[in-house]
Amino acid sequence: MSAEEANTSLLERIQRPEVSKETAKKISLVEEQFARAEVEQLRQSTLLLRPLFEKRNQVIAEPDVRDTFWTRVMLNAPAEVEEYITMTDATILASTLKNLTVERFEIDEKGQGEPRSFRLTFEFRTGDENPYFENEKLVKTFYWRKQVITTPKGHKRTWDGLVSEPVRINWKKDQDPTKGLLDAACDLAEAEKKGGDRKKLPEFAKVIEKKDEIEAAEDQEMGDDEDELPEDGPGGMSFFAFFGYRGSDVTAEQSQAATKEDNERFEKLLKGEPVFPGGEELAIAIAEDLWPNALKYYVTDQAIEEVDFDDSELDISGDEEEDENDRPRKKTKV
Repeated sequence: MSAEEANTSLLERIQRPEVSKETAKKISLVEEQFARAEVEQLRQSTLLLRPLFEKRNQVIAEPDVRDTFWTRVMLNAPAEVEEYITMTDATILASTLKNLTVERFEIDEKGQGEPRSFRLTFEFRTGDENPYFENEKLVKTFYWRKQVITTPKGHKRTWDGLVSEPVRINWKKDQDPTKGLLDAACDLAEAEKKGGDRKKLPEFAKVIEKKDEIEAAEDQEMGDDEDELPEDGPGGMSFFAFFGYRGSDVTAEQSQAATKEDNERFEKLLKGEPVFPGGEELAIAIAEDLWPNALKYYVTDQAIEEVDFDDSELDISGDEEEDENDRPRKKTKV
């Protein structure tokens, strides 16, 4: 090997095989067929699994299970959910969460409808059993939407994903882990309904201000002790800021028109600022992993040493000794 070859990376020395436009088009078509088949699979499984989830609810309702079921599930949550739960969030959820349900509400009794829309319902303890907020239920509804965008050059670009409306939480004094961000997001959504340019509204400036404050506090915390794992989730956000997620501004009518246009295009082929970054990913992880697999997460032994529901002391900790390849777990001590 020459000196020149030795200084050249392997990828540079190997000529990457070209993919023809015709082959790329065929691959794209097959990928879209896979995606549509997965949606149909979700549609059919939703109807099939409903009676099984009812049976699971009966098991969860048993006296020796109901008080700790969702506490264990949330503490054993998959990484896609756990990364958004701060130590403060874990304390709140462990002592107040009673139940969680996922409903794909646009699927009718015949199995027809949009399976990608769903509703998350969180049920909590109230009164003296919940020193953090007043709400007995928090209902977060996600609608699957599609939008076709035409570029200045006339090209079609398709966006699809989940949209939602902010849900206000009635926090008790000095208990808001979102540091005012969720309230600001709810205020902005209400102000927008009255009309006006979103970015010129004072409520929009308030959201930006709150996000900047949270990010600055996160940077300060990381700077104070770089060896410690950060207490907060991505961007310093609390899990409860998730209730402020909105997604793209796409109406049901716009989505229907875009879906019709996309379906027509597909048939032709066959013939020939966000408040909570990652909100959609978290919602999907809860709906498609945490909730349907709750029994698995309930019985998973993550060595929860102690879950004391006394408000004065709640200890949630992992194993004292971990395999060096294991991902670090959060430890909460209140």
